[in-house]
Amino acid sequence: MSSVTRQISQEPVYERGIRVNLSQFLQHGLQLFFIGLVIGMERNVLPLISHEFGVPKGSFLFLMSFVVSFGVVKGILNFVAGHLSERIGRKKVLLLGWLAALPIPFLIYFGQNWYWVVVANMFLGVNQGLAWTMAVTSNVDLSKASQRGFATGFNEFAGYVAVGLGGLFTGYAAAMFGPRAALFWFALLVILVAGLAGTFFLRDTLPWARAEHREMQSGEIIGHMPRYPVGLPAESRARDVFLFVSFRHATFGAFCQAGVVNKVADALLWVMLPIYLNEHGLDAVQIGWISAVYGLVWGIFQLFTGVLSDHIGRRNMIVGGQWVLAAGVLMVRFCDSMAGWLAVAVLMGIGMALVYANLIAAVADISRPRWRSLALGTYRFWRDIGYALGGIVLGLVAQLGNRLEPAFWLTAGLLFLSGLVVALLADETHPRLNPALL
Repeated sequence: MSSVTRQISQEPVYERGIRVNLSQFLQHGLQLFFIGLVIGMERNVLPLISHEFGVPKGSFLFLMSFVVSFGVVKGILNFVAGHLSERIGRKKVLLLGWLAALPIPFLIYFGQNWYWVVVANMFLGVNQGLAWTMAVTSNVDLSKASQRGFATGFNEFAGYVAVGLGGLFTGYAAAMFGPRAALFWFALLVILVAGLAGTFFLRDTLPWARAEHREMQSGEIIGHMPRYPVGLPAESRARDVFLFVSFRHATFGAFCQAGVVNKVADALLWVMLPIYLNEHGLDAVQIGWISAVYGLVWGIFQLFTGVLSDHIGRRNMIVGGQWVLAAGVLMVRFCDSMAGWLAVAVLMGIGMALVYANLIAAVADISRPRWRSLALGTYRFWRDIGYALGGIVLGLVAQLGNRLEPAFWLTAGLLFLSGLVVALLADETHPRLNPALL
């Protein structure tokens, strides 16, 4: 055998597909579970103890400031992560995210006022922007185009089941050991275990994305060719990708605005729903169950909605999900019992499950492999800026009215309009249902 032949035969083969890459696919899913636990711990306890950090009753805008700081930082880091990962690889960016998470439990435990929590959530935004973005991107890299709905559904299943469990666990732990101690030890343990698991067990998936690009360039891709947008070549600068996905392409733009509004709704459910339920007589454990049901249904149903979108398409599921979520947000106001709020939590979880992973899959469907990470980073930038916009707008609306109810009405209206925008402006993106015209 010649040296040239031997060299070629020894080149690594980066075959895409969940089955052939199952170990790494599950490892990245485990990372998403850890990431979800960290953000889940804030979904219940932290808003309820805001008075311990000096937040006056009724200061809704000040209360929402920790979500604003999280959203701004996470949004920016989503895009930075995509750009950086094309240079140094997915794994290194993910591990930087866990390094950035280390100050969070200390800032919350030793915090003297609410500004400490705001700073802690800036670090949380860095963690989520780097680690979550890379874990999602990595599993998309490993999957075939026909599996993208399942892959993103599995990703978000792993993350948001953990969000629900994190809120439930810390609710019980806070009742037993005190809120700050529960958050401190829970967060510190998760961060350390996740960082060590990522260091020793993850492989970088950037070579899979580059192999897919080479296959596409050589015409070796089998199956339906995705409808990649005209006007943005495979080799494009980060700035051009950002502007194109944000403003210059109707389908991408429709998905970006849907992501923004979706996170406005999640900001409401993260901060204002626990306060609202507490005002109506529920304690931390009961609120923890409602938050857990919302997160668990959101996570579990994405296993099914992701697969379903691989068969029937993404767009209509996104539209329907925004409208189901709008109905759930409205119905919060008409419940007055634990059973009623649990039922509404199920409805809102289903709405989120219809939308969340399918937006990511839809963006990935029509993004060229060479700038897919940048496109996903752009979408996730706008989506998580929704936390900041939601924190400011909903905080102002609640504070001006001196009550929480107007924030629920506004959010429901925005969700309905957002679904209408997707229905009118976005094309179906699944390559089998709307393939490129060759």
